[in-house]
Amino acid sequence: MSIIGFDSDKYLDLQSENIRKRIDMFGGKLYLEFGGKLFDDYHASRVLPGFRPDSKITLLKTLKDQAEIVFAVNAGDIEKTKVRGDLGITYDMDVLRLIDAFTAEGLFVSSVVLTRFTEQPAAIAYEKKLQALGVKVYRHYPIENYPADIPLIVSDQGFGKNDYIETSRPLVVVTAPGPGSGKMATCLSQLYHEHKRGIRSGYAKFETFPVWNLPLKHPVNLAYEAATADLDDVNMIDPFHLEAYGETVVNYNRDVEAFPVLNAMMTKITGESPYKSPTDMGVNMVGFCISDDAVCCEAANQEILRRYYAAECDARKGNADMGPVHKIDLLMGSAGISTADRPVVSAANLLAEHTGKPAAAIEMEDGTILRGRTTDLLGAASALLLNALKYLAGIDDAINLIPSTFIQPIMNLKTGTLGDTNPLLHINEILMALSVNTIIDPNAKLALEQVPKLRGLEAHSSVILSEIDERVFRQLGVNLTCEPRYETHKLYHK
Repeated sequence: MSIIGFDSDKYLDLQSENIRKRIDMFGGKLYLEFGGKLFDDYHASRVLPGFRPDSKITLLKTLKDQAEIVFAVNAGDIEKTKVRGDLGITYDMDVLRLIDAFTAEGLFVSSVVLTRFTEQPAAIAYEKKLQALGVKVYRHYPIENYPADIPLIVSDQGFGKNDYIETSRPLVVVTAPGPGSGKMATCLSQLYHEHKRGIRSGYAKFETFPVWNLPLKHPVNLAYEAATADLDDVNMIDPFHLEAYGETVVNYNRDVEAFPVLNAMMTKITGESPYKSPTDMGVNMVGFCISDDAVCCEAANQEILRRYYAAECDARKGNADMGPVHKIDLLMGSAGISTADRPVVSAANLLAEHTGKPAAAIEMEDGTILRGRTTDLLGAASALLLNALKYLAGIDDAINLIPSTFIQPIMNLKTGTLGDTNPLLHINEILMALSVNTIIDPNAKLALEQVPKLRGLEAHSSVILSEIDERVFRQLGVNLTCEPRYETHKLYHK
C-alpha cells in the first residue's frame, strides 16, 4: 500500500465547514473563485499523498444543493485555440468536457461567461455552439486601464457594461479551464450588479496552493512554484497579513500585488471590505490535514524534480525558453535536492550508456528498480512496461508475454501499409497485443490484470518519448520524466 501523508476525509469536513461559514458571513450568497484544477488535481495528489484527485468534486457534492458552477473562459484564448497542456485539448473543448463531467456527478452548471469579449469570430462561433447545446452564455468586456482605474471599473461604464449572470443558489463557484480566464473579475462584476439590485453577496478565493500555513520554503510550497515556473509566480510572505495580525503566512505574488486594488474595488462596491489581507480572502484547509509531513516533503521534492525535467524537455522541443528551467534549478537548491535524488534517472541513463540505445527505468512500490532496453522488436518504454507487469504478476522474466509472431505482423503493417517510419510498437499497441494474447496465454491475462498497479510509480526515459507514449503513461498514472534529448538528430519528431 502506498504511504499516505494527507487525510482527505478530514480535509473534506474542514473545507466544506469553512465554505459554509463564509457563505453565512456574507448574508447567504458567496461567489467563490476556484483556482487550480477542479476535477482532476493530480498535482495535489502527487505532492500530498492521500489527496484524492477528485477531492474538490467530492467537496462540491457535499454542497451540491447550495452550489452552482459558472465557467469563465477568455474569448482571446478561444480565438488563439489555447491548449491545456496536460490533456492536449483546447480550452473551449475542455469547458465542454468539464460541463459533462460535473453534470454526471449531479452538479449544476448554470452558465459560461466569455471574458474579455471583443467580437472575436471564434468566440462568437463558440457562443452559438454553447447556446445550441442549451448552455446559457454571457459576455464580459475589457475595461480600459483595468485594474488601475477603480472609479471607471466600478461604474456603469466598467463592470456595468458586462452582462449580469443570472444565478439562483447561495454558492456560486466560478472556475475556468486554465489561468488568465478572468475568474476574479467575473466575481467582482457580479458583486457590482447584485449590489445595485440590493442583493447581499460576497467574494472569497479557493486556491489549494501555496499552502498559507506551511513555511515559505516548505517543499510543498516550493513544488507549487515549480509547477507555475512558466507563469513567474513567486511564493512570498503576505505583508498585509503580517501587518494586520503579526502572523507570518504564505501567499503568492499575484494575489499580494492585486490585493490593494481588489480590496478597494470591494469597498467601493459594497461600502466596506471584511478582509485585511489576501490570505483572509482564501478558504483553504489543506495545511491542517497533512498527517505525515515527512511523506509530503519527499513527495513534493520528487514533484520538483519531475517539473525540472518537464521544463527541460519543453525547452528542447522549442515550446518554451530556458527561464522555467533556471527557476526550478534554483528551487532545487532551496530544497537541497538534485537529479541524483531520483533513482530511476541514473538507472535509465546507465543502461543507455551501456547499450548505446535508448533505455528506461521504473521504480516499483517496494523500491525495486526495473529497466527496459531497446531491441529489434521492442522500444525501451514497451520493454519496460512488460517487465513491470511481469514483476507485479510474479512471472519469470525469461517468459515472453507477447510472441514475436504476434509483434512482427503488426510492425510490418505499420511500416508497409501505414507508412510509419518507426516499426517499434508504442505502449498502447503493446497493451492491445497483450490483450489479444490473453485469449490463449494465462500469463498474458495475469500480466494485464496488473495494469492498475502501475499508478503512482516513478519512471524515466533516456530520450524524449513520442507524444503517444507520454500520453499513455499519463493515462496509466505513471510519473514519467525524460532526458531532454531525442533518439535521433532528425528535425521532425512525431
